[in-house]
Amino acid sequence: MTPVRGLIFDMDGTLVDNMAVHDDAWEAWHAEVGLAFDRASFFRRTAGRTNPEIISEFFPNRPAAEIAAMGAAKEAIYRRLYAPRLAAHAGFAALMAEADRRGVKAAVATAAPPENVDFTLDGLGLRSRFAAVVQPSMGYRGKPHPDMFLAAAEKLGARPEECLVFEDAPLGVEAARRAGMPAVAITTTLPAEAFAEFRNVRATAPDFARLDFDALFAGAA
Repeated sequence: MTPVRGLIFDMDGTLVDNMAVHDDAWEAWHAEVGLAFDRASFFRRTAGRTNPEIISEFFPNRPAAEIAAMGAAKEAIYRRLYAPRLAAHAGFAALMAEADRRGVKAAVATAAPPENVDFTLDGLGLRSRFAAVVQPSMGYRGKPHPDMFLAAAEKLGARPEECLVFEDAPLGVEAARRAGMPAVAITTTLPAEAFAEFRNVRATAPDFARLDFDALFAGAA
């Protein structure tokens, strides 16, 4: 059991309980571009991937600029829908207070576009709580590739096995596994059973308030 020296948070669905709103935005976007939308399977297939990665599968021959514009349109719908409800997930402030008490730094590793990162972190006044924010716009691949988590660990000055990842999506937990990191599955969108196959999952909980902080930081949960 390795004590935790760094916390790495996914953003959407983890720091904020917003994935249902993203689904609403994706459904509206699919309708606008004339595509059918399967809400039941979309999250499992795409959460943690970048918009260009997702949209390019639908329109493989479109130029990159057009793909980027489609992604921006979808995110504008999301921000309009979620702005009145923007809030940090339950227990986050208490978890960060405990991290501060123990001298443990934190980072964000998210596939969200920069506009959404600004919308969330600045909108909630949380940017100063993180030593680093890592995102695909910096040149990293989306999850399940481990790139962002490994970069976050380096920025925190911690070895991968000393970092604890908080994720709400199987692709994110898989990215943590590939990075050699334990994870906590936050079940905002999927039940605990969806993460049963991942041996790097240390705990599952619907929010941060239900976690045993002492066990988590000791590496024992």
